[in-house]
Amino acid sequence: MSESRLPKVLLTVLACVFLWSAITPHDYFTWILEVTPAIVGTAILLATHKKFPFTPLAYCLMAFFMCILMVGGHYTYALVPAGRWFGDLLHLQRNHFDRFGHFFQGVIPAIVGRELLLRKGVVKKRGWLFFICTCIALAISACYEFVEWWTSLATGTAGDAFLGTQGDPWDTQSDMFMALCGAMISQLVLSRLHDRQLEEFMDTDAPRVYPFKGRA
Repeated sequence: MSESRLPKVLLTVLACVFLWSAITPHDYFTWILEVTPAIVGTAILLATHKKFPFTPLAYCLMAFFMCILMVGGHYTYALVPAGRWFGDLLHLQRNHFDRFGHFFQGVIPAIVGRELLLRKGVVKKRGWLFFICTCIALAISACYEFVEWWTSLATGTAGDAFLGTQGDPWDTQSDMFMALCGAMISQLVLSRLHDRQLEEFMDTDAPRVYPFKGRA
């Protein structure tokens, strides 16, 4: 598949998943809360695509995460069938699909942040790049926990499914830890692939500062 077609294909997939998720979800209030970030993110990407297109890796990861949000919104994270099946298989007491989602909540900010920092020439040292991207992902995860907390306080029991603690007193800390793991693992595993794709933007981006050679 050509890179020029990839955004259109991903957008089509997202539209299909969105329509499916909107059909008789478990709770429309929770669905709106969960799906709104995906809608806002898609709108931003559409508005900035021509001016600042992302790498195929970044687009695919963002689309995958948006699908996770839509699936979680449709069922609520505590009732996603795949998570219940996994929990039954390993005799777990809770549905861990939300942990899966929070892992990718760390992956996406780390890779997208990495791309922005490299293409804009903000960071030139590889060690600092890893650290800063990890911090960005962890900060976004913490802010999302704030949103869940404030929503639950504002709406009472109506926001419990969105908060999604499932009776775990350490749910917030576990979610942030999963995001931290996602940020670190994604950079360790995907950095070389990401660098190769970023090189294709060297002739179009300004300023053209890329630490691909002579890495510190």
